[in-house]
Amino acid sequence: MDKNRVIGFKIKCISNMIRRNLDDRFSEPEFEGLTGVQNAMMGFIMDNTAKKDVFQKDIEKEFNIRRSTATVMLQGLEQKGYIRRISVAYDARLKKIELTEKAEKLQQRVRHEIDLFHAEIEKDFSDEEREQLLYLLDKIKKNLE
Repeated sequence: MDKNRVIGFKIKCISNMIRRNLDDRFSEPEFEGLTGVQNAMMGFIMDNTAKKDVFQKDIEKEFNIRRSTATVMLQGLEQKGYIRRISVAYDARLKKIELTEKAEKLQQRVRHEIDLFHAEIEKDFSDEEREQLLYLLDKIKKNLE
């Protein structure tokens, strides 16, 4: 079987390309060496804290990452002053995650870069092709769950 014609291999290659491209975009000094995933995490936190408290387990689920991976990434964000962990009154073991003012300011620039990136990825797709691809990717995801 030609590995270039295997769906899983193609998705893995594209995933690597996306990660590298985002990491390159965010290698500018203004982003302080944050990775694309760390920026995406901050975006997730920003989008969801208005609705509910966000905890590490929410990030693990959203990004489909292990606890150890989430811990390391969140520690990096905390050390750089982008997030803070705050105890909640109803369970001393839990700490909700909030963005700092520094992170909120950076997120405006990050969102602009991510919007440009998505436009670049999707530039040659018709609306119908885009919807079909999303449908097929959802099927693959469901098969793997």
